[in-house]
Amino acid sequence: MSCCTPAAGSGDDFAVPAIETTGHHRVPQVTIPAGSFVMGDHSGDGFAADGELPLHEVSMSAFSMDVHPVTTNDFAQFVAATGYRTVAEQQGFSAVFHLLVADSGDVIEQYPDAPWWLAVTGADWKQPFGRTSTTDGLGDHPAVHISWMDAQAYCEWSGRSLPTEAQWEYAARGGLAGARYPWGDELTAADGSWLCNIWQGEFPAHNTAEDGYLGTAPVRSYVPNGYGLWQMAGNVWEWCADRFDPRYYRGAEPRDPQGPERGRARVLRGGSYLCHDSYCNRYRNSARSHNTPVSSMGNAGFRTVGVPGDGRGQAAET
Repeated sequence: MSCCTPAAGSGDDFAVPAIETTGHHRVPQVTIPAGSFVMGDHSGDGFAADGELPLHEVSMSAFSMDVHPVTTNDFAQFVAATGYRTVAEQQGFSAVFHLLVADSGDVIEQYPDAPWWLAVTGADWKQPFGRTSTTDGLGDHPAVHISWMDAQAYCEWSGRSLPTEAQWEYAARGGLAGARYPWGDELTAADGSWLCNIWQGEFPAHNTAEDGYLGTAPVRSYVPNGYGLWQMAGNVWEWCADRFDPRYYRGAEPRDPQGPERGRARVLRGGSYLCHDSYCNRYRNSARSHNTPVSSMGNAGFRTVGVPGDGRGQAAET
């Protein structure tokens, strides 16, 4: 189980249905130029079990990337076009952070390894806090309760892909070699203001919400990095295409690595609104996490990538 995302099953009971590639992906994109970077933990902040070392140079081909995560409104368009039902909808519940549960009567159980997570009946992308909740006012927030399999289904429809782990980290760095965060090495701005949506206070009981949000934030909050990408740190964990192996960096391909060939767990990157340095310092560029492909929780979403000029989305931003 990752630091702040409860694990579900292996995925054997679910399958991505056949979905025709007809959708119009509405999230604007930018082109990430070809180049090379040193991948991994430059600052010594990582967890050994996560496999952020050894540092290794990687050459990358150019690709296009969504400037922000897929929003609730974007995901609703996909569902309306396809009738797709997420893993959370199929199983009838999902994981909700305990301070955000809409109705305590809908709680099924508490996750023993992460007691701040509660399994809540009816929680899904359109009812993020339980059966009595809605997405009113959350249309421009990232879609949540999205499993890796759900993200894959969206990609099938839109003709896009989940980013590889290398693509994600290369893009997150925004051209800053070895930086700890997408904007540099300091967590906050010079005036003390917050540059991402993470936890402030004492986890898991008291969040001062100094950054402005107890849960998710609109996808264009804070500031974009050097490539024009919003929220590559904090807000929601983002699924990557790769399988997870903590030993993978020891022999990773030097050009456009695709991740391990085997393994059930899939990589998550970027941290979320629940990350705090007291237990989950994983809102850094190099930080890695993972979960099963059917795990669904209120702090996981995704963004997509493609080949520049593939015509599957809106024109690149400037």
